[in-house]
Amino acid sequence: MIPILSFFTGAGLLDLGMHNAGFDVIWRNEFNLSFVKGFQTGMSSHLGVNSSDISVNTESINHLTTYKIRNEAFSSKVWPSVFGVVGGPPCPDFSTGGKNKGESGDNGRLTGVYFDHLLGLKPSFFIFENVKGILSTEKHRKYLTKQLHKIKTEYVFDIKLMNSLDIGVPQDRERVIILGVHKSFVSDFLPATDIQKIKRRNQSMLKKQLHHKEIVKLNWFKWPYNKKFHAAKKRFLWPTTHPFQSIHEKPKDIPLELCVWNYIHDLNGLNNQDEFFRPKSDKFSIVDEGDVSRKSFKRLHRWRYSPTVAYGNNEVHLHPFEARRLSVREAMRLQTIPDTYNLPREMTLSDKFKTIGNGVPVKLAEALAIKLFGVFYNNEDILGAECEL
Repeated sequence: MIPILSFFTGAGLLDLGMHNAGFDVIWRNEFNLSFVKGFQTGMSSHLGVNSSDISVNTESINHLTTYKIRNEAFSSKVWPSVFGVVGGPPCPDFSTGGKNKGESGDNGRLTGVYFDHLLGLKPSFFIFENVKGILSTEKHRKYLTKQLHKIKTEYVFDIKLMNSLDIGVPQDRERVIILGVHKSFVSDFLPATDIQKIKRRNQSMLKKQLHHKEIVKLNWFKWPYNKKFHAAKKRFLWPTTHPFQSIHEKPKDIPLELCVWNYIHDLNGLNNQDEFFRPKSDKFSIVDEGDVSRKSFKRLHRWRYSPTVAYGNNEVHLHPFEARRLSVREAMRLQTIPDTYNLPREMTLSDKFKTIGNGVPVKLAEALAIKLFGVFYNNEDILGAECEL
């Protein structure tokens, strides 16, 4: 199996997707010790192994060297012929709902460190994931452009703004995904003429500071696509709001797979289902089902997708028809985390919701990983069907 090195592992949702597709995640780095405990417990219950068998490097990524990563990941001291690096650096400094510190923030700087590690490790391919704000905000876009300039001679890359909803995840979650393939491997999949055209597009995109029109024109990689759910947010006539605890049926044309109800009903007996914040407020019984217009106390609609699962400061979405916030298991379900993945009882609720919300939905990660697996294992076409070079 192709080995994977995972940075900013968190709950390991990106790792789970890579694992499900057939990759072997052999090394992980996560600085938050509470997240590490959650990840080890979750993966051990899911895989049926001892948590002590799941090792995680807990040093700051700022202090890690290529030499140390190499020695820990590859005990034989011999680099494998093919391996990948994946990671989603912390995003609060790029989020439109955050303080927008960007590269000057402690978290924002870690994106630059991640790209520095790519240069040192020189993986066969890499995946970078972050919030939409890293592209939509001009100063963040310039910072990302600077990072891509670092690797432009070593990698050809593609950028896609993906919505998890389009892959079958019950969440309106837009994320920037960057895929890079090392120049020494691209020739295995593409003729030289196509490689030169992609490189020219990369250069043009960087010169124009990752302008949206340039990114749309790029898209040479065969990104995951699901005809049933593609452009689901605009294709279907979604319900708006209903009075709290009223009775209403699912609209016939809406895919059940994208409805919150499909993920939060009949969870009795599952681990983490009885864990949720229990503050008292009249709003728990007043807010209409489906009213997500306010900054806090957003109530989900049972026959609609969820807003982005990104929780903090005890602010977790409200259950559609119960006077409470979502449980840990319900939040995990919306992130398409398998029911066999259990977070430890002693972990704080805040840390549980935070590590869940920080991750890439497993179903999206798996869809992306399957495309990569097909390229490197089965020599499938790397170019997208709609890509005109």
